[in-house]
Amino acid sequence: QVQLVESGGGLVQAGGSLKLSCAASTRAFTSSTMGWFRQAPGKEREFVAAISRGGITTVYTDSAKGRFTISRDNAKNTVYLQMNSLKSEDTAVYYCAARSGLRLRRLANEYEYWGQGTQVTVSS
Repeated sequence: QVQLVESGGGLVQAGGSLKLSCAASTRAFTSSTMGWFRQAPGKEREFVAAISRGGITTVYTDSAKGRFTISRDNAKNTVYLQMNSLKSEDTAVYYCAARSGLRLRRLANEYEYWGQGTQVTVSS
């Protein structure tokens, strides 16, 4: 079982940057593909980015491409989401998630473990 704890959220002005972190509790992290999702008020949880076990392969939703970067440090059992050029529409609770499969997936129900979320608010 993998326990995940996100941090790094906060309030930022439009155009600013934030770096989210997600720390995993066990070494099972290194055998997990990791994803970031977000959920805005009144909306469904949506995929943001995912990264392979070794950190070589990444995938992003279209709105995140060119602005967000997902990365991981397996020595620290941590996955990151660097967010630049933030927009008001990026405001949401951001969640990290883990799955044991090899393939990068965009559907929330394909992830087995979830963190509690961290709030990101972008003011315009």
